Amino acid sequence: MYPSSALCRAQEAYHRDRAAAALLDNVRSVAAKAAVAWSNVARVAERREARHPQARQAAGIMEAPTRRTRDEEDRSFSENPDRGFANG
Repeated sequence: MYPSSALCRAQEAYHRDRAAAALLDNVRSVAAKAAVAWSNVARVAERREARHPQARQAAGIMEAPTRRTRDEEDRSFSENPDRGFANG
């Protein structure tokens, strides 16, 4: 499961606040690096989330030609598909 962009941005803000409030240099450095990392993950998550509506729409378009009408299904079910459909 992928983290949402909202979670990533919240983590980024948390680590930025921690870096700003830290008294020790090493804590400040680690928190700042963590904030940058969460920012990068948030950008990836935002791109992934932006693709989802397009992916669902494309899947629907690709699925449409494979759907068969009820009449086509009835014809394919019979051992003799032309029987009874001389005019059709």
